[in-house]
Amino acid sequence: MIQGNRAISRSLITSAKTLSYTIADPTLAEMGKNLKEAMKMLEDSQRRTEEENGKKLLSGDIPGPLQGSGQDMVSILQLVQNLMHGDEDEEPQSTRIQNIGEQGHIALLGHSLGAYISTLDKEKLRKLTTRILSDTTLWLCRIFRYENGCAYFHEEEREGLAKICRLAIHSRYEDFVVDGFNVLYNKTPVIYLSAAARPGLGQYLCNQLGLPFPCLCRVPCNTMFGSQHQMDVAFLEKLIKDDIERGKLPLLLVANAGTAAVGHTDKIGRLKELCEQYGIWLHVKGVNLATLALGYVSSSVLAATKCDSMTLTPGPWLGLPAVPAVTLYKHDDPALTLVAGLTSNKPTDKLRALPLWLSLQYLGLDGIVERIKHACQLSQRLQESLKKVNHVKILVEDELSSPVVVFRFFQELPGSAPGTHHSTLCLSELDSFTSYPGLNAIPAPNMAPSAVSQERHSCDSLNRWLGEQLKQLVPASGLTVMDLEVEGTCVRFSPLTTAAVLGTRGEDVDQLVACIQSQLPVLTCTLQLREEFKQEVMGTAGLLYVDDPNWPGIGVVRYEHANDDKSSLKSDPEGEKIHAGLLKKLNELESDLTFKMGPEYKSMKSCIYIGMASDDIDVSELVETIAVTAREIEENSRLLENMTEVVRKGIQEAQVQLQKANEERLLEEGVLRQIPVVGSVLNWFSPVQASQKGRTFNLTAGSLESTEHTYVYKVQGSGVTPPQTPSGARTKQRLPGQKPFKRSLRGSDAVSETSSVSHIEDLEKIEHLSGGQDASEANSPERHPGVPTPPEAEQTGALQDRAQRLEDDCPQMRKPRSTDLRFTQPVNSHL
Repeated sequence: MIQGNRAISRSLITSAKTLSYTIADPTLAEMGKNLKEAMKMLEDSQRRTEEENGKKLLSGDIPGPLQGSGQDMVSILQLVQNLMHGDEDEEPQSTRIQNIGEQGHIALLGHSLGAYISTLDKEKLRKLTTRILSDTTLWLCRIFRYENGCAYFHEEEREGLAKICRLAIHSRYEDFVVDGFNVLYNKTPVIYLSAAARPGLGQYLCNQLGLPFPCLCRVPCNTMFGSQHQMDVAFLEKLIKDDIERGKLPLLLVANAGTAAVGHTDKIGRLKELCEQYGIWLHVKGVNLATLALGYVSSSVLAATKCDSMTLTPGPWLGLPAVPAVTLYKHDDPALTLVAGLTSNKPTDKLRALPLWLSLQYLGLDGIVERIKHACQLSQRLQESLKKVNHVKILVEDELSSPVVVFRFFQELPGSAPGTHHSTLCLSELDSFTSYPGLNAIPAPNMAPSAVSQERHSCDSLNRWLGEQLKQLVPASGLTVMDLEVEGTCVRFSPLTTAAVLGTRGEDVDQLVACIQSQLPVLTCTLQLREEFKQEVMGTAGLLYVDDPNWPGIGVVRYEHANDDKSSLKSDPEGEKIHAGLLKKLNELESDLTFKMGPEYKSMKSCIYIGMASDDIDVSELVETIAVTAREIEENSRLLENMTEVVRKGIQEAQVQLQKANEERLLEEGVLRQIPVVGSVLNWFSPVQASQKGRTFNLTAGSLESTEHTYVYKVQGSGVTPPQTPSGARTKQRLPGQKPFKRSLRGSDAVSETSSVSHIEDLEKIEHLSGGQDASEANSPERHPGVPTPPEAEQTGALQDRAQRLEDDCPQMRKPRSTDLRFTQPVNSHL
C-alpha cells in the first residue's frame, strides 16, 4: 500500500514537472498564443459585415518599398488578411478559408514548432528528429498494413515516385554511381504507366530523372472485358516481352489503387506476380489506399500491401492542411536509399514529419479510422440512392469498395422498348462499342453513328451544366466535373479528398440526390425540345440555326439581316446591334427561359443563346417571336438611319415656305405698315385681320402640313388618328398569370381554359348581336305593341341572360363595354 502511494506520488511529481516545463517555456507558450490569435484574426475576417466587405484597401495590392522602421505583428497580419480577402466581391468562393478545425491548428503549429526546434543544439535536435521520424513511420505502416517499411515525406505528391524510380535505377544498374548514364545506353530502362494515370506524370518523371521520353511505355486499359479504366494485364505482359527482346530493361510499373478520374483499382495481385517474374519494381498509388485503415478491405486493394512502394496522401483524407505526402517503401540497403534521396542525414529534413506527427497524435487511431470510414459511407450512400434515379448512370457500379462515385445523365435511345437492355445503355457506351474491331457490323439500333455522336455531345453539355448547378446548390459535396475519353463529361463525388475539409454529412448527400432529381426534368425537357427548335429555325425565313455542342440550352439562333454577308463568319456591327436589341426585348418578356448573346469571341458573328427549358415550351411561338422582333428592330434601325435625311429636307422646305409666307404678308399689309412708328398708327386706326399660318412636320409621312387644321379642331380633338402599327407577331391569348412561350395546359386545366375561351366568345357574340340590334332599331321605325318578336331577338335575349349569369359567376370574365364620345355643346368657331 505504501509502495503504491509512493508510485502515485512519483507519477504526480513527474506530471507536475512536465506541466511546469510546458508552462515555463516562454517561447512555446508565446508561439501557441500568437498562432491562436493569428488564426482567430484570419478566420474572423470571413464573418465581416457587408459594410466592411465593401471597403477595399488598395495599399496591399500595390507593391511598395520596404519600410525602414518596420511594422508590428498586428499590422502584418492585417496586410495578409487584406491580400487574402481583398477580391471577395469579385470571386467570393475562391478566396474563402476553409474551416480547418482544431486538428488543422495542430498541423499549422507543427510548422512553427519545426522552425523553433531547428534552433536547438545538434545532439538534442538529432534525438528529437529521430524520434519524430521513427514514430510517424511506425504509425503509418501499422495503420495502412505496410509492415517493416520505411517512409519518405515530401511536399509534392509525385516527388516520392521520382525518388523511387531513382532507387530502382541504382538497384538494377550497379555501376550507375560510377559510370552514370553511360550504363543506360546499352540497356534502356522502361517505366510502365497506365493509360488512366494522372496526366503529365510520365513527363514529370522524365524531367526529374533526365530520361528521354522513349523510356516511357503507356499500357492501355481493358477494351473488351472488365473495367475500361483498369490496366490490361495480358497486353502489359506482351509489352514486357517485346522490350526484353529489343534489349531494354523493364524497370518499374506504376499501378493504380483508385485512378485519378473514376477511382478504379488495377488488378494489383496479378500485376505483382508479373513484376516478380520479370524483376520489375511495383509502385502503387491512389485514393483507395486509404481503405487499408478500415477493418474490411477488398482483395484488390489489400494486394497493395505486398508491393515494393506506395504513396499516401493523408492530408486530404484527414482534413489536415499543409501536411506532407508519404511514400512507404521496402529496401534493405541504406546506402542506396541515401543516394536516391529517400533518406537524409540532415535533421531539418526529418522535421517534415513534425506536422503529421502532431496531427496523428491529436486524432488518434479511432479518429483516423472514423474519418476514412465516414467518407466511404458517404460514397455508398450516394451510390445506393442514385441506383433508384432514372436517367442517371453510375460508372463505378461494380466496385463496391471504391470511395469514388462517378455518374452521368443519359437519355434513352429512341426506338428502344422500355425495359430492354438498350434503354439502359448510355449513348457514349454505344458509341465506344460500335468502334471496336470486329463489332463494326453491329450498328446502333435505329440510329446512325453520326447521330449517336451528336447525341453524346449534347449529353456532354447537359452533364457539364448539371455538374455546375449541383456545385452551386450543394457546395459541401465537393463535386468536380471532368471529361473522360470514352464516357464523356461526368460528375465525380470523392469524399475522401473533400469531406474532411468541407465537413460533408449524410444530409448533404440526401440534398444532392434531391437536387439531381429536381434537375432531371429540366435536362429531359431541354433535350427533347432541341430537335424541334432546330426544325422550326430552319423553316423560318431570316433565321439561321447555329450548331454549338458546348451550349447546354435549347439551341443557338442567329438573325440574318439584309446586309449580312453569309459567306463570312466575321462579326458585323449592324448584326451585333440588332442582336443586342433582340436580347433586350426577349428579356423584357419575363419568360422562364434565359437568353444571352454570344459567343465570347468577338471576332465571330453575334448569336442568341436560349437556355434550359424547365417546362413544356411552345417552340413555334418562341421562334416566331424571335424572327418578328428581330425584323422589327432591323426596320426601326433603318427608319432611324433615314430619319436624318428626311428631317434635313423637311427643314429646308419649311424655310422656303416660311420665307414665301413672309413675302405674301408683306404684299398684303403694305410697306407703310413695316415702318415702326407709322405701322403702329396704321394698325391702331385700321387693324389687319391676318390669319395664323404655321407648319408642322409629319415624321411618319415625311412631309410638311399646315397647322390650320390643328388650331381649328384643337378643342374638339377631331384630328386624324394615326393608324395602329401592324405587328407581325402572332398574338396568343393567355390566361391571367401565364408566362410567354407556354403551351396550352392539358387535362383539367385544358378543360377550364377551353370553357373560359368559349365564355369569352359567347360574350363577344352577344355584344355583336346587341350592337347590330341597336343599330337596326336606330334606323327602323318604332315597333307597335303586339308585333311578334323575331327569332333573332329571342336568341339575343337568351345569350344576354347567359352572359349575365357568367359574369355573376366569374367576375374576372367581365369585359369593359365601349362608350361613344359625343360633343353635346357646339364648337366655338372663333376657337
